[in-house]
Amino acid sequence: MGPSLAMMRLALVGLLAFVSIASALPASKLSRALADPTTDPFYQPPAGYESKEPGTILAQRNVSAAFFGLIPNPIEAHQLLYRTTAVNGSAISTVTTIFKPKDAKSDRFISFATAYDSSAVKCQPSYAYRLGAAQDSLVASVEVLIIEAYLLLGYTVASPDYEGPDAAFGPGRLAGMGVLDGIRAVNNFETLGLDKNPMVVGIGYSGGAIATGWAGSLQPNYAPELNIKGWVQGGTPANITGTLLTIDNTAFSGFLPAAVVGLSAPSAYGAELDPIIHKILTPAGRKAIDAAANQCAVQDLASFFEQSLLETKVQSLGDRLLYEPTIQSILQKNNMGVHKDETPTAPTFVYHATHDEVIPYANTTTMVNSWCDAGANVKFTTYANGGHATTEIIALPEAIKFTEAAFDGKTASGCTKNTELSNILNPLALGASLEPILVKLVDGLAHLGDKDSKVMSDISILGIKLPV
Repeated sequence: MGPSLAMMRLALVGLLAFVSIASALPASKLSRALADPTTDPFYQPPAGYESKEPGTILAQRNVSAAFFGLIPNPIEAHQLLYRTTAVNGSAISTVTTIFKPKDAKSDRFISFATAYDSSAVKCQPSYAYRLGAAQDSLVASVEVLIIEAYLLLGYTVASPDYEGPDAAFGPGRLAGMGVLDGIRAVNNFETLGLDKNPMVVGIGYSGGAIATGWAGSLQPNYAPELNIKGWVQGGTPANITGTLLTIDNTAFSGFLPAAVVGLSAPSAYGAELDPIIHKILTPAGRKAIDAAANQCAVQDLASFFEQSLLETKVQSLGDRLLYEPTIQSILQKNNMGVHKDETPTAPTFVYHATHDEVIPYANTTTMVNSWCDAGANVKFTTYANGGHATTEIIALPEAIKFTEAAFDGKTASGCTKNTELSNILNPLALGASLEPILVKLVDGLAHLGDKDSKVMSDISILGIKLPV
């Protein structure tokens, strides 16, 4: 049995008071002595696990969940180490974190893919969610509040480390299988008391939409037995090349070295890509890649701020990088909506801001059109105002409404498209009980994503100095 709704709300009061203090502290101050995934033995799979079926639970433990690593969240929480699959089909393992509220609905749960956007193993969300964990990712910390909104509505939420044991940021097929096998693991976890083959809705935004979008794409063939009722994805990086060209030499260019590390990880395309990367990197490029392998997203943004991956000072091919045959092939393999047999069969809510400054809107429309042509049921909402980060919050009421409709089997069939003009979130849109969370979400993302100056403000809040 978990805590009461009143206890959860009381914890939120403490959280909201704490956020104002926490946001002004350097990241180094928000930490405790808790072993991260690089040293925690829980993350090491047992001998012989390779012979197990995908989704098999390899280890389990109860954990203490927290906001910002410091404020205990009075919620029942578990972690499962489970078997999943690398890009080449071999066995790997990763972890999912399960949050269960009191009186949780037993016939359904939510798979929530957070946008941790890092290729450093220490940045796995399963670590960040725990009491005493160092807090290096501002976005992951804020998205805990979105998870809390679903918990208050009575949903159990599972959030997987979908990048796998290498923390491979970028390879969508790896992330999609990580999500689907995480759902299988939750289904296999009898302690939760869920019904047999419960209903599931998968949710993810931005980097989390890589995982969610690919989970929806792969599920009909990779995990057809799952009782998926819907997918919710926003700010979707549907085309890696398009995203690269959009953010290169901008405030968001720090995501690019992390993606290089992720795509060339052993569980991803390391066998093909790693020799090429090592051959073409300059000393400056090697420094950027080494940094991205050891730091979280905010630090990545700071260390490669307004730099270009396509310059010869970083790698010897310069702007011909994207035409190198192996690199071009790998990038194309990770574009959504290319193959008809990789089309979601469950109802899907896709939303995107027209003026998204991180993920190209045009690439998402191409993906949606492709899915619709293949017979998918897609609700596509365009947000005509707002930027990348703010749209996640503006769209939250619609995301929750779609989630509830999907569980009830009341989503529309076929493809529909609409445009929302408002860029204001009504905190009471989902009821008074969620107002504190929604207000704090607005505060938490107010400085993210809308113009370079706001990104610089975020970085300075965390006490990180930009390179000179």
